[in-house]
Amino acid sequence: MCLNRRTVLGAAAAGMLTASARGAEPGLRGIASTHGRFYGTAAGSYQLNDAGFAATLAREVNILVPEYELKRLIVEPKPGQFDFSGADMLANFAAAHGIKMRGHTCVWYAANPPWLDEKVFSAPDDEIMTFFITKMMARYKGRFHSWDVVNEALWPPDGRPDGLRNSIWLKRFGPSYIDLAYHTAKAADPGALLVYNDWGCEGGEAWNDRFRAVTLKFLEDARARGVPIEALGLQGHLNAFGPPVDQKKLRLFLDEVKAMGLKILITELDVDDSKAPLDVRVRDAAVGDATARFLDVVLDNSACEAVLSWGLTDRYLHKPEGLTAALTGYSPRKLPLNSDLERKPMYGAIARALGMAPSR
Repeated sequence: MCLNRRTVLGAAAAGMLTASARGAEPGLRGIASTHGRFYGTAAGSYQLNDAGFAATLAREVNILVPEYELKRLIVEPKPGQFDFSGADMLANFAAAHGIKMRGHTCVWYAANPPWLDEKVFSAPDDEIMTFFITKMMARYKGRFHSWDVVNEALWPPDGRPDGLRNSIWLKRFGPSYIDLAYHTAKAADPGALLVYNDWGCEGGEAWNDRFRAVTLKFLEDARARGVPIEALGLQGHLNAFGPPVDQKKLRLFLDEVKAMGLKILITELDVDDSKAPLDVRVRDAAVGDATARFLDVVLDNSACEAVLSWGLTDRYLHKPEGLTAALTGYSPRKLPLNSDLERKPMYGAIARALGMAPSR
């Protein structure tokens, strides 16, 4: 058999995976670290009360992001009243296990407390936004690897020439809110990597083409204005039984992002397995294949330094409501580990992609 680099590295990654299953190697965390990258996940503070999950989390990840605990809805449920207890719990767990932390998210059109809309539109100045950014980032200054400063600011269907989403922030402060958010973030924690986070650039359909073009123009213009966006976060919400990732288009897009001097992070990887056969083997294989197709391209790009899935295990996923789900027994299986914390093909796909990635 003729051996090439991908074959050799794939075999090595498979060996690491087998060793990890025997407990001889610390999982995806170790594979990623070997190649100068991060593997991580989103987690909720309540999940740390599950001893089995907490031990698995410590073994598998070297970067962690709060699932909900740093969204404004949770952090500031009433004006000026802050609750960082959940985020602190996750940050303390991370520090105790040598895990980096990410912040998600400072400025978003969603997951805001009910009182915010009225306050934004009646605010005499931009402090309603800048104070919150500073409050969060200053609390964890020097402790967080990166922050999703602005999340999902683009939405071409809203019809603006610049592609910006017609959010409360845009309506109140105009496009300059984005510049202000990043300059405020840089002042609050100069050492944190400042990320723009969004979805829509991963697929191969015509609307994805448009989203990629809008994203590149957005990033180019921001960089030209001196906005300190330092990385692009690709959420990575994939579909196992929908249109596949177009690897050629994705590769060209990521090359252009890298050429701007930006780093790349996969921030919310999961794979929808709905509208599929009930056979879990078929579903799990398709989820693994979609993951591999995506990460084989992403991790070939040396600008990509982290892959985070939006959850580590199916254990905490909500079963869909409705008669169809009840009759079929369907429950989602879109994450690396099943509800018993056992490894699925998606885990193997991540391990192999990390193992084959050129070292940074």
